[in-house]
Amino acid sequence: MFKNYFKIAWRNLARYRFISFINLFGLTVGLTCCLLILTYIINELSYDRYNKDADQVYRVTRTFYNGNGEQTLKLSAIAPPFGYYMPSDFPEIQKMTRLLNNGSLPFRYKDKLINQPDVYFADENLFDVFTVKVLKGNPKTALSDPFSVMLTEETAKKYFGNEDPINKVLRANNQFDVKVTGIYKAFPPNAHLHPDILVSFNTLKDSAVYGAENLRTNWGNNSFFTYIKLPKNYDIKKMEARFPAFLDNHMAGQYGGVKPSKATSLGLQKLTDIHLYSHTDYEAEPNGDISRVYIFSAIALFILLIACINYMNLSTARSAIRAKEIGIRKVIGARRKELVFQFLSESIIISWVATLFAFICLYFTLPWLNQLSGQELSISLLLKWQVLIPLLLTPFIVGFISGVYPALFMSSFRPVKTLKGIFKVSGSSINFRKVLVVTQFAISIILIITTIVVFQQLHYMQNASLGYDKDHVVTLPYYGQLNNQYESFRNTLLRNPNIKSVGLSSRIPTGRLLDDMGASALGADSMVPVKADIRYVATDYDFIPTYGIRMMAGRNFSRNYGTDTSNFVINESAVKAVGWKSPEEAVGKDFKYGTLTGHIIGVMKDFNFESFHEKIKPLIFIMPASSGNNSFYNSISLKISGQNVSSALTTLQDAWQRYLPDLPYQYSFLDEKFSKLYQAEQRQETIFTVFACIAIFIACLGLFGLSAFAITQRVKEIGVRKVLGANVGSIVSLLSRDFVKLVLISAIIAFPVAWYAMTKWLQDFAYRIDIHWWVFVLAAILTLLVALATVSFQAIKAASANPVKSLRSE
Repeated sequence: MFKNYFKIAWRNLARYRFISFINLFGLTVGLTCCLLILTYIINELSYDRYNKDADQVYRVTRTFYNGNGEQTLKLSAIAPPFGYYMPSDFPEIQKMTRLLNNGSLPFRYKDKLINQPDVYFADENLFDVFTVKVLKGNPKTALSDPFSVMLTEETAKKYFGNEDPINKVLRANNQFDVKVTGIYKAFPPNAHLHPDILVSFNTLKDSAVYGAENLRTNWGNNSFFTYIKLPKNYDIKKMEARFPAFLDNHMAGQYGGVKPSKATSLGLQKLTDIHLYSHTDYEAEPNGDISRVYIFSAIALFILLIACINYMNLSTARSAIRAKEIGIRKVIGARRKELVFQFLSESIIISWVATLFAFICLYFTLPWLNQLSGQELSISLLLKWQVLIPLLLTPFIVGFISGVYPALFMSSFRPVKTLKGIFKVSGSSINFRKVLVVTQFAISIILIITTIVVFQQLHYMQNASLGYDKDHVVTLPYYGQLNNQYESFRNTLLRNPNIKSVGLSSRIPTGRLLDDMGASALGADSMVPVKADIRYVATDYDFIPTYGIRMMAGRNFSRNYGTDTSNFVINESAVKAVGWKSPEEAVGKDFKYGTLTGHIIGVMKDFNFESFHEKIKPLIFIMPASSGNNSFYNSISLKISGQNVSSALTTLQDAWQRYLPDLPYQYSFLDEKFSKLYQAEQRQETIFTVFACIAIFIACLGLFGLSAFAITQRVKEIGVRKVLGANVGSIVSLLSRDFVKLVLISAIIAFPVAWYAMTKWLQDFAYRIDIHWWVFVLAAILTLLVALATVSFQAIKAASANPVKSLRSE
C-alpha cells in the first residue's frame, strides 16, 4: 500500500514539473537558510560547554556604585586581593583559578622578535577548572614555578619550528626570561577566551613584574579574571548573600567613612552564560548576544514559513486540475484518510528531497557564513545525535505543515460534482490563500524595514561627528624603555613635515573609559566629594591637538606653564556632573582627583571617546608627571599629513628601530579601530540584507506560480476581453489588481511589528537615529514593485496571447 502511495506521488510530481520545481526550489532555499542559521545558533549555545565541569564553574564579577547608589561600572574581572582571601572565607570553593590578561607582549627567541597577542598570567589550578589538553609537560606543576610558561602548539611552532620547545628560554618584553615548561592544545573556538601563552601566575610576585604586596593589597586593579568551582547543584545565592560582609571585613577604610559594600559588590556568573549573557564593561574577548540568537532564529522560521506557505498556495491553487483524479479515486472506493495520506506523502517526498539538496547547499555556503560571521562553523555541529535526530524528523514536520491543509482541502471534494466538471474552488479556499500571501509579504516587508534601519544606524555611527578627528591618526604601544628618551624620540619624528604632532595617553579613543580615582571640588569653604564618577585619561601636552579636540573654555596643558603638571582639563559632562553652571565658571576652580590636587585650567567640548553604544561620560585629563609615574602611558598617537603617508611611516619605523631596537615595530590607524567597534552590527546588517532578499525571492517564487494558475483559469475571459477591444495595459492592470491589494494589506500588518522590533534594537545604542515614516513607505513600494514585476510577467504573457487560441481551447 505504502509503495503504491509513493509511486503515485512520484508520478504526480513528475507530471506537474513546473509546480514541483517551484515547491522543491523554495523549500531547498528555505531549508538551506535554516541549516545555516541553525549551525550558527548551535555554535553560539555551545560556548564553554566543552569543559568537563562547566555547570559548576562561575566567574566572579565586580560592580561599582556612585554616591547616589547608581551602578556606574560592572567588570568581569576583580582585584587580586579578592582571590587571596576568598578560598579561606568561602570553604565551599573546591578550586579557584586566576588569569591576568596582559594583552600583547613582545617575546624574543634568538633572532625572532614577535609581538605576541593573547598573553595571560595563569596559576597552576587552571587545569582543574578548565578542560585543557596538555600535550607536553605536567599540568600540575608546569605553571607552579615563577618565570615558567606554557604555549599552544601553533605558538610553539612559530618560535621554535621543529625544535623541542621544552626548557627553551624566551625573552619577555626585553625585561625577563621565561622557560617553556609545557605545550597545550589551543582553547577551542567556542571558548570565551583564547590564551596563546600562559605565564606562571607566581611570576607576578616578583617586584620587577607586579609584586607580592600588590597581589595582597591592590584593591584598585580590577584586571584579574577569577573563576571558582563549586559543588554540584550549589545555590550560588547563599554565597552572594555573604559577599557584603566579606567586603566590609577585608576592605574596611578603602572608601573613607562609606561601607565598602555600599560602594561596590561582587557577583557570580555561570561559565556557560558568559558568551551570550555577559555584557560587562570589560570582557576578555567580544561576546555574542542572546538577542542576536533570537533574531536569527526568527529569521530562519520566517523563511521556512514562507517556503511552506508557497507549497500550500500552489497545492490548493492546482486543486482544480486534480479534481477529476480525486473524484475517480473516491468513486472506486478510496476513503478520505487514504487521500489525505496520498497528498501528505507527496509533500513529504518533496521535503525529503529538499532536505538532501539543502545539506549539499550547506556544504558550499558554510564558508561564506564563516567569512561573514568571523567564526569557524562546521557541519560537524549538526552531526551530534541530539541535533541529527530532530533534523531527520524535519522533512516529516515540514512536509506535514506544508501538505496538511492542501490534503484536507482536496480530499473533501465531492466526486459527483468533480466528475460532472462543475467543480469550482470555494471562496473560503481562495480567502485562505490570500491570507497566506499576505503573511508572506508581511514577513518580507518586516525584513526590508529592519535591514534599512540597521543600515541607517550603521551609517550614522560611521559618519556622525565624533568631536575629534580620527583621520590620519597612527597609534602605537608605548613602552617604558622610552621614559628617559621620549623627548628625543618625539623631536626625531617631528623633523618630518608630514608628522604634525605626537601625543601620549593611557587610553585612546575607541577604547573604554574604565579608570576612576574619585573627585572632590571646592565647595563653600572646603573640598566636597563629587558623587558622580569622573573617568580619567592620562595625557601629555600634545594629546588634545593631535586629536583636534575643541576647547570650550580655558586652555590645554602647556609646556610654558610649569604648574600644569598639577592641573586638570575636563569635558562638558564633567562640568555638569560637578554642578558648575558653565565651562567658564569651572576654569580656575580648585579640584582634587585621587591624590592629585590642582586647578581646572580648561574645559573640552564633549566628544565620543567610546562607541555610540555608550553615553558620553564625565572625563578628566591628568598629567602623570604630577604623580611622578610615567607608567600611566600606554599609547603613542601621531597626527600625520594625508599628502605623504608613506614618508611619515618610514620616518616612524626608522625612529622606532633606533630607540627601541629590541621591541617589535607595529602600528595601526585609528579609523581601522573605529571600524572594528561596529563589526558585529555590520555583519548583522549584511546577514539581514541577504536573508531579506532570500525571503522576498521565495515569496515571489510562490507568487509567480500562484499568478500563473490564477491567470490560466481566466484564459477565456482574457480572450473575450481582447476580442471586445481591451488593450494589454488594461488586462495587465485587471489581473494585477488583486495581488496589489494583498501587498498593501501586508504592509499595514508589517509596519507596527517592524517599528516595535527596531525600536527595541535601537535601545542598545546611546546615540541612535529616529525611525522615519518614509522607511516604511519605501519598504512597501519595494515589495509592491517586486510583486508587480512577478505578476506582470505572467499577465503580459497572457494578455499578449492570440485570443483565437484561448477561445478554441477546451
